[in-house]
Amino acid sequence: MAAAESDREVPSALCTEFLNFSVKDTASKWLQVTDLYKEVYHHLARYVPKIYCLGPNLNPQSEDLLAQMLLQAPLEWYLCGEDPSTGLAKLEQNNQPSQLCGHVFKVGEPTYSCRECAADPTCVLCMQCFLGSVHKEHRYRMTTSGGGGFCDCGDTEAWKKGPYCQKHEPNISDSCQEDPLAHLSTDMIARCYNVFSVVLKYAVDMLTWDKEDELPPGLEPPDRSDTYYCMLFNDEVHTYEQVIYTLQKAVNCTQKEAVSFATTVDRDGRKSVRFGDFAFCELAKSVIVVSSLRNTSRQSKPLRVQVMHSSVVAHQCFALKALHWLGHVIGYSDALRRILCQVGLERGPEGENSSLVDTLMLCDSKMWKGEEELFWDGDYVKDDHDREFSVTDLSVQMFTVPSLARMLITEENLMTTIIRTFVDHLRHRDLQGRFQFERYTAQQAFKFRRVQSLIGDLKYVLISRPTEWSDQLREKFLEGLDTFLELLKCMQGMDPVVRQVGQHIEMEPEWEAAFTLQMKLTHIISMIQEWCATDERVLIEAYKKCLTALTHCHSGFADGEQPITLSMCGHSVDTIRYCVSQEKVSIHLPVSRLLAGLHVLLSKMEVAYRFPEQLPLSELSPPMLIEHPLRCLVLCAQVHAGMWRRNGFSLVNQIYYYHNVKCRVEMFDKDLIMLQAGASMMDPNHFLMIVLSRFELYHIFSSADCRKRYNRENANKDVVQQNNTLTEEMLHLIMMVVGERFEAGIGQVEGCDEIKREILHQLCIRPMAHSELVKALPENENKETGMERVIDCVASFKKPGVTGRGLYELRPECAKQFNLYFHHYSRADQSKAEEAQRKLKRQNGEDTALPPPVLPPFCPLFASLVNILQCDVLLGMLGAVLQWAVEPSAGHWSESMLQRVLHLIGMALLEEQQQLENSSEDNDVYFNFTLKMSRPGEAPSNTASVLALLENLQNAPHLEVHEDMIRWLLKTVAGIKTMRERSASTSTVTASGSRGQEETACDKDKAERKRKAEIARLRREKVMAQMSEMQRHFINENKELFQQSLEELDASTSTSLEHSPASSDAALACVGPRRSRPREKRQVVTCILCQEEQEIRADGKAMVLAAFVQRSTVMSKNRTRPPHDPKRYDPLFMHPDLSFGTHTGSCGHIMHSHCWQRYFEAVQAKEQRRQQRLRVHTSYDVGNGEFLCPLCECLSNTVIPLLPRTMGSSSCEQPGLGQWLKTSGQQIKAMHSAHRKLQPVSEYWNAEHSVKGTHMFPSNPYSSTIKEMLTTFGTATYKVGLKVHPNEQDPRIPIMCWSSCAYTIQSIERLLVDEKKPLFGSLPCRQDDCLSSLARFGSACWTAACQPTVQGHFIRLLAALIPDPQVEASPCILDVDMLHLLVSVVLSYGSVHSQDSSGLSVDAVQLHLFHLITVAHMVQILLTSGPEEVTMEQESGEAERGEEEGACRLYNTLRTHVGSSLPEVGSGWHLWRCVKTGILPYLRGAALFFHHLHGVPAPPELHALCPGQWEVLCGYLSLPSNLLQLFHGQQELLEPLLHGWCTHPGIQQTLQGGGVLVSFPRESNSLIDLPDDYSALINQASSFTCPKSGGDKSRAPTLCLVCGSMLCSQSYCCQTELEGEDVGACTAHTFACGAGVGIFLRVRESQVLFLAGKTKGCFYAPPYLDDYGETDQGLRRGNPLHLCHERYRKIQKLWRQHSITEEIGHAQEANQTLVGIDWQHL
Repeated sequence: MAAAESDREVPSALCTEFLNFSVKDTASKWLQVTDLYKEVYHHLARYVPKIYCLGPNLNPQSEDLLAQMLLQAPLEWYLCGEDPSTGLAKLEQNNQPSQLCGHVFKVGEPTYSCRECAADPTCVLCMQCFLGSVHKEHRYRMTTSGGGGFCDCGDTEAWKKGPYCQKHEPNISDSCQEDPLAHLSTDMIARCYNVFSVVLKYAVDMLTWDKEDELPPGLEPPDRSDTYYCMLFNDEVHTYEQVIYTLQKAVNCTQKEAVSFATTVDRDGRKSVRFGDFAFCELAKSVIVVSSLRNTSRQSKPLRVQVMHSSVVAHQCFALKALHWLGHVIGYSDALRRILCQVGLERGPEGENSSLVDTLMLCDSKMWKGEEELFWDGDYVKDDHDREFSVTDLSVQMFTVPSLARMLITEENLMTTIIRTFVDHLRHRDLQGRFQFERYTAQQAFKFRRVQSLIGDLKYVLISRPTEWSDQLREKFLEGLDTFLELLKCMQGMDPVVRQVGQHIEMEPEWEAAFTLQMKLTHIISMIQEWCATDERVLIEAYKKCLTALTHCHSGFADGEQPITLSMCGHSVDTIRYCVSQEKVSIHLPVSRLLAGLHVLLSKMEVAYRFPEQLPLSELSPPMLIEHPLRCLVLCAQVHAGMWRRNGFSLVNQIYYYHNVKCRVEMFDKDLIMLQAGASMMDPNHFLMIVLSRFELYHIFSSADCRKRYNRENANKDVVQQNNTLTEEMLHLIMMVVGERFEAGIGQVEGCDEIKREILHQLCIRPMAHSELVKALPENENKETGMERVIDCVASFKKPGVTGRGLYELRPECAKQFNLYFHHYSRADQSKAEEAQRKLKRQNGEDTALPPPVLPPFCPLFASLVNILQCDVLLGMLGAVLQWAVEPSAGHWSESMLQRVLHLIGMALLEEQQQLENSSEDNDVYFNFTLKMSRPGEAPSNTASVLALLENLQNAPHLEVHEDMIRWLLKTVAGIKTMRERSASTSTVTASGSRGQEETACDKDKAERKRKAEIARLRREKVMAQMSEMQRHFINENKELFQQSLEELDASTSTSLEHSPASSDAALACVGPRRSRPREKRQVVTCILCQEEQEIRADGKAMVLAAFVQRSTVMSKNRTRPPHDPKRYDPLFMHPDLSFGTHTGSCGHIMHSHCWQRYFEAVQAKEQRRQQRLRVHTSYDVGNGEFLCPLCECLSNTVIPLLPRTMGSSSCEQPGLGQWLKTSGQQIKAMHSAHRKLQPVSEYWNAEHSVKGTHMFPSNPYSSTIKEMLTTFGTATYKVGLKVHPNEQDPRIPIMCWSSCAYTIQSIERLLVDEKKPLFGSLPCRQDDCLSSLARFGSACWTAACQPTVQGHFIRLLAALIPDPQVEASPCILDVDMLHLLVSVVLSYGSVHSQDSSGLSVDAVQLHLFHLITVAHMVQILLTSGPEEVTMEQESGEAERGEEEGACRLYNTLRTHVGSSLPEVGSGWHLWRCVKTGILPYLRGAALFFHHLHGVPAPPELHALCPGQWEVLCGYLSLPSNLLQLFHGQQELLEPLLHGWCTHPGIQQTLQGGGVLVSFPRESNSLIDLPDDYSALINQASSFTCPKSGGDKSRAPTLCLVCGSMLCSQSYCCQTELEGEDVGACTAHTFACGAGVGIFLRVRESQVLFLAGKTKGCFYAPPYLDDYGETDQGLRRGNPLHLCHERYRKIQKLWRQHSITEEIGHAQEANQTLVGIDWQHL
């Protein structure tokens, strides 16, 4: 209470000071003092505690106002030396605008980066600069900013070209850059220095102040109060929930308040949760600390809380304000900005690192998040302990400036510093000094994540490569490289694995940390290689350093490994004994891999050939180089072969990442290069023997008679299988070593050839979308893949339709470059690609061989690799495999092994063929594979030659698959022999002969294939003929069966064809005594559950249709109408604005009512069981009566009974309107008196009509099951439509059913118009059946209700048209929707007619009612018709004239009744046009209604969109085509009614703007218009602030596509209570705007969100596509997005069809994760 009182007193005390305070005097006093610092501090000490922090709830508005007046204004006066409003304006005028944009990004604002011109990905433009720049035409990426950072427009170092936008383009005149300070007087400069230094010092002092109870000297308040705050600070450990829970307990506040506290802490970094004296706050602090420790995990710290004196908090609040003020002031002039920078960076008295800015940076980790926005040259430095808010985030701003980064490397040794700091933080090492990440505690893991940001800094430093090198830069870079190699040495061989034998590994070892490190370093390693590539001296030095490091690593490994000698095929080699399957092996070898990269550069930069003397190439030991990479590749092969299964998933994952596109460039690819480098310096036979030995296959291939012996080994089946896989993998490795030449420096290729080949092989698997291709290609440090440069020469683009996405397809001419053993294929990719390519070849009628492609030549440094293909060891191996294939009976061999051997032979032959083609006679061709392959083995074994074996295999029956390939090989051999012979006989080489020979072979080949295809075709035809003969035979046998089903088919065709009219020449009419009587047909349907057939009869078993009833606002013309109170609302009359309706839809599947009940009970029981087991939501809510249709799984919540058509009695007499009015008047009187006395109505009628005999209540025609279903559907519609609990006795049930019928008809009629479809014949049969069932149900539902109630409804409905003195409060004619009235009156009349003894036929009554309502609707249209537009009047014909005249007469009659509210309209043409267009939707709706109610087929003209529809429609409805005759023909009867309608008090009120005036025809509602360019939306969303948290940016701005409101979704701040439950802004909005259904666009995620109710929702593809025809959900790729109108129309159609809920149901059934999301919080 004390606080509240002091709150009240303060303003008065302040007021007196406030009135006596003069800004000008204070400022002039300051101008005279010598010690400004002391004076200002004294002023602040006096006023700050009086303005800020005076009570528990801060009041920012009045605080800001007072602070501006008492504190900021004097500073501004002092600064300007005059009134600030003029002084600052002058400054602004003289300001030379900077050419740097410097716009600071808000959270969620769009940023643009040019993929072609940006120096690195951090170079971005704001939207304004981007739109005025050249980059708009380039390939750019668009992202949303996380806040902070600024626009780089005008920074020439950030852009390769186009650094300026139009706005910041420098003028030629100001090329002589003058000093901005020149404009200021020296006086002014001195004043600025003084003010800025005082204010900045004050701010820094306060923000780095760490005492809680006292203030810095000079700021102690004159009178000190005893008030404290308990402040809660933000940290990164605790979740929202933990904070909310703790606060509720500690300061016993409500959940709502706790949520608001937590939100503020998260946003501002701190919040006071208690205000009072010291003891009171200290108590709260201790409770928070204890309870937060209790409910979080063991390792974490308690929440950070401090008890602070109110004056300290006050000064801190103002210090933040002061910083804002500084930022605001320097915005006026560039000169002031320079002065502030100088003040900030001026050295303090303590020397090194003592400027104000240094102080702030060093204290950064102590500050809280809200002390954000400390201004440096207009740049925010934010402050949370997340990296993006802390001062370390500045590194991005600094290190990405190339000149600054170079300077820091050369002068401050930046590279070394960063790497050292990083290595120092990773202290866990093993005995060899390698990193060990095994048992990391959570705290260490957190620290490891933190330290990784250093790697990011290193990346920024290296991102732009130097163009020229200075000696100093060389020296410092190499020094940095030394430290980097130290880091890599700690990684070389880390996380080694040993194969588990016998039992499975117990604990999965930690592997992720090492790979995280590897991934982070990948780009750095690549960039270091790129730096080395720009300077030869650096490259040579780096190569030497790296080699030394590798030798040093190896010296630690080699001990204790025994040397052994291998010999085979007459060659022998010394190596060491080592088994991958028994010893330790590691996948991390960064030092070897860096050396491999540098080795390739030696070749690429030609350093190896120009300065061989400077390189230590002679010291290299190739076996040492290849040892570790080879072990790594063998490990992969063994894992494939299943030898490491017991090592668990960690190893599988490591192998996966080793090959994965993110890591492979610096892992797998470099290992392969290292093998190539080593092999190119070794004897190929020696290399292959070492490979065999490491693959543990040496014993198989080395034995003298290996071709025989291996087969006889009766080894264990598993071992055989493993050896087979290992052999396949080894052959594949040899292929890769010889065949991978697409890296510049290994093969003679361009840089872009490699990426072309990657894309080509991806597209050989299947056509792919742009995003899939990008994912499959490695990205460089700028997140670029280089794909756009080359994609068009290998692929063509195919645009998407309304669904799906655009695809790239391989150009057919590129298919010949396909290599089945492409080194980046996984096993799965390879088999898919093989299948796809063979299929393609079959379609083109070619043979299905997939020969190896022609390869580019090697660079000289690697040229010797081709010799592997012709060395003895390889030939021995090839021969062995072929020999096993020849005698498969005994063989342990596999087809894929053979396929690889054939591929290798093909590679060798192509190599030879190319050398022959490219050679001239003087340089002899040294490669002669054909010779070696035709040589048989040596004397003792005399094995067959490779060529002989191939010829043997050519016709082997078990190798049909490979037949084509073997044929191709033999053909190539023949071609090469011919070439050699020719070159021997003539010195010139022409290849035409070989071509000729190939061609004849090829022709034979084709003829052979053709013959085979012909045979196959004949066989197919024969089989087909046999099948159709059998079919015919079967039908003849079972004739009666088929006859029956055909009849039924005939019976069930749609109603529109069902009945030919009784006489063909009579026009069809669907209402009135003359309506066509369709022929009686039995209607037989089948139950989808029990498959029994059932005829639909009134006294039979009930058949029902699964249906879904939902509230709807799709046709609403007034979204502002507040929802009605369900308990008191009377839904009898629907307002024409259709603000809420009830829509019924159905999937069209029919069941017996008892089958459905059984099914539904089963669903309920299952739901109860499931609830006990586990709380998972389903996509339907059984508690609300929802279920899925058993057949199509469509969401349903009730069933509609199917009823037979009602047969009207055909009476010939047709009473006129007058007679009917009289009769109905008597009937109504009778009903009134009967209802009053609660007696049967018939007695009163009899009294009046003196008819003998009494009509008691008629017997109900329906069977008990149908009655039950009538109640079921009626109650369901009532429950959903009014949002109430079911109550079978409620009198509103029939009204809701009629209303739902009318609303559904209206919505379908609008749909047909929007889609330009004819009225009849174009509806899917499910909607047709649904409408018939609804109409017939409506006419029968009175039988299930209390009859007097329904009669009462009829009386009140009729009273709206025919005034009835006994009915009070009848609505005005403008407040009634006429189609709803028509449907309700017609359907409720049944209850009156059942007791009618006047002999009136139902048809006659329906016609009169219809005519009367039609006239009322015309009056409605004329009353609401707008003033005429000035259009050319059409010349009208005779008939038209009558109509126009009639319209004028009726309009003038209305004017006499209504008076001046109606404007005068001279043009009859305008009025008639208004009536005709306005009434058409009503007539079409009526036609649909009567057609479905009576089953009268529609005239064929209405089945198409042809002219003359009006006359046909009027004829079908028994109306004259000049509708005004309805009125003029019965004028004397209708005149009094008209008078009654027009004199209703509501009319004047509505016409004069009192109510909602709806004009006709009502336009269909559409979703809102969206901008074409998505960035316009992002921009709109970035300026949207959360409506509840005072100008704060919303985190998830979400746009309602129905009404265009922007909402703050998915946040605690905007939650509201709805029906006793907290829901998010979107869910709350759906209930106001869409009756529970909503369509939203989440702007930051580029995602459409569908919501229905509180528990259902799904995400849907947005209508925005990029140029590649793909959506970008989550804006991850950043390609520019544009609106696709077809897709948006599709969403709109779903909405208009009321299919959103159904769509959500299907999505949730298909994807169970959607079910678990708490949709209500969005």
